[in-house]
Amino acid sequence: MNIKKFSLTMLAVGISLSSFASEAKGHPNLILTEPGVERMRDNLGEVPLFDKSLATVKQEVDAEIAMGIDTPIPKDFSGGYTHQRHKQNFFIAQKAGVLYQVLEDEKYAKYIRDMLFQYEAMYKDLPLHPQERSYSRGKLFWQCLNDSNWLVYMSQAYDAIYNYLSADERKTLEDNLFRPFADFISLENPQFFNRVHNHSTWGIAAVGMIGLVMNDEELIQRALYGIEDDGLEVGGKDNDGGTIKVEGQRKGFFANLEEPFSPDGYYTEGPYYQRYAMYPFLILALAMENNRPDLKVLQHKDNVLLKGINALLNLSDADGEFFPLNDAQKGMSYKKASLVTAVDLAYFYGEKDPRLLSVVEKQGEVLLQESGLEAAIDIRDGKAVPFVKSSVNLSDGPNGDQGGVGILRYGNEDLTLVFKYAAQGLSHGHYDKLSFSLYEKGEEVLQDYGLARFVNIGQKGGGNYLKENTTWAKTTIAHNTLSINGTKHFDGEYDVASQHHSELFTFNAEDDNVKVVSATEENAYPGTLMHRTMAVIKDENFEKPFVLDILRVDTDKKNQYDLPFYYMGQIIDKNFTHESPTTLSPFGEDNGYQHLFVEGKGNASEGNTKFQWLQHGKYYTLTTVTNAEDEVYLTRIGANDPDFNLRRDAAITLRRNDTQDTLFVSVVEPHGSYSPVSESSINSRSSIKNLEVVFNNDDYTGVRITDVKGDTQLFIIANRDNDSSAKHKVEIDGKSYSWVGPFFYM
Repeated sequence: MNIKKFSLTMLAVGISLSSFASEAKGHPNLILTEPGVERMRDNLGEVPLFDKSLATVKQEVDAEIAMGIDTPIPKDFSGGYTHQRHKQNFFIAQKAGVLYQVLEDEKYAKYIRDMLFQYEAMYKDLPLHPQERSYSRGKLFWQCLNDSNWLVYMSQAYDAIYNYLSADERKTLEDNLFRPFADFISLENPQFFNRVHNHSTWGIAAVGMIGLVMNDEELIQRALYGIEDDGLEVGGKDNDGGTIKVEGQRKGFFANLEEPFSPDGYYTEGPYYQRYAMYPFLILALAMENNRPDLKVLQHKDNVLLKGINALLNLSDADGEFFPLNDAQKGMSYKKASLVTAVDLAYFYGEKDPRLLSVVEKQGEVLLQESGLEAAIDIRDGKAVPFVKSSVNLSDGPNGDQGGVGILRYGNEDLTLVFKYAAQGLSHGHYDKLSFSLYEKGEEVLQDYGLARFVNIGQKGGGNYLKENTTWAKTTIAHNTLSINGTKHFDGEYDVASQHHSELFTFNAEDDNVKVVSATEENAYPGTLMHRTMAVIKDENFEKPFVLDILRVDTDKKNQYDLPFYYMGQIIDKNFTHESPTTLSPFGEDNGYQHLFVEGKGNASEGNTKFQWLQHGKYYTLTTVTNAEDEVYLTRIGANDPDFNLRRDAAITLRRNDTQDTLFVSVVEPHGSYSPVSESSINSRSSIKNLEVVFNNDDYTGVRITDVKGDTQLFIIANRDNDSSAKHKVEIDGKSYSWVGPFFYM
């Protein structure tokens, strides 16, 4: 070990070094390997980002060692002391294992050993967790999911000190702790283990990794292929309403790799849960690569795990925060530790994409493993190039044929449109077909609400999902999409929604100035076809790019339609009159409407209704084609929410009553700026003089935008023929327009 070089950066925190208690024989063999550890030791003091990461971890672990080991009797939900303590224990134990291997300091091995034996003494007689909310109660934690987290990390800690322990110590831990633990989360909880779900992924990784450390072939096979006869009936539900077992369901690690991931790497539960599941997926795949390379687990399904990391990075805004599709907490970003692992592994085991190094730089730390070292070395050597996110269409479904998510980006994320036409997304999915959200430079312009949960905040439902997640966050009216007759898509029936998905009509982002995504949905409301086309357009007559939104409805009866836009900011101006009630009442009685206060109601303007707001010093105007019979509602979330579990965000909703086939056309226009420092307001008014539908039949819809200078822009979408080579011709106002492909703009 090059102690002299390492001491240049680590002297201040102090290190006592000692040799291993015994020579390593085949361990570590999970994430760390003997050659990888040697390489890390040889580079100590030479690689700034790696040394910084190591120093940070050492300081954290040393502080925990100084406090002593506490393994309290479990009693709390997420956020409570016992939950957080056991969670912190497994994080610290894993990190201590890395420090033991890299620094060869016996105190870290002793710390892990002592902690494991405290758990061994506890676990033999530990009953089920006293909190009974979960469909699969754990022992250390309220659900088997967190128990599996514990074993994923503790298996790495055990692997790191395997050769430090005596044979008798290993036998005691394996017989009394690790094997019973693995059996509990699998054989005793098949409803948790034998699924295709992020929960199962953690359980599978836990069983597989401890099996690899112990060289237990039965556990390894159980992880890869599941429990053959689980005794479960088809159709059971979990706490989120998701189906536990479906007819013909596959199980095990390979099933969880193949079914939730599309060929593009999109994970059907959405980026928030993809971020959560990527760690166990990657860690077990890497452990298998190090132990059973012949199975090619890391390369399975055409390298879908590595593709998944690229997909995740593209599913983030300009600040690296993931788009809150489905159940998702806002603010989660690729700076999360699990994504540090993911990006480092993608760089090392992928094609050494130098763009990933710029992401690593933003993360500010690396994995203490050979992949993290490699990334840090290449950053030191100046190999990083910017990771510029572009427009991308990510398919959903195991074969990429169950809808997807289209992301249209203009410039350096000056404007980003996220259009969701995906499958249901398992139990964490929302009823929001053809919904969208909009960002400018990482700031929300029109939002997706995300989940209703305060993760790990014990005062709020034990840190778990709140009832409002079902009564509000998952509902259709909570999203920027169409609600018909005050009901949810698929009537909010998970089993029905899971059988269907929207269909891509076209995605085209080749033109820098006109980028289009379009999709259809014909199952959310029986007898109704919804076709939504969204375009991000940059025209020289407009200061900034804008969004054109065309939503056609073809249905078999008259309905009530509600189309909300959940804007972020302060109302500045509007061109319609409204009444504001002195007493607030809910928008409706159920399906999410009961959580919306009506703050204003008015009639839409004939021709165009305009609505403007200001957010973070930027102006936005919504211009929508309306008639005088349309109604406009100004609403705010918060009704029937006595515990203040919901954010008090606002929306403008267009309502169209007693109408059969219909068409909604809108433009969302960013423009101007306001500085509270200089008190200067620039370009505060919309550049649109008129927005009109100039052609609409079963085959084509044409929309004309007239700007304040009198210039016009025309957009036409083919409603039936989406062939990229199809020739089209339409006559509008005596003038003929011809083009090739699904849409036209001039």
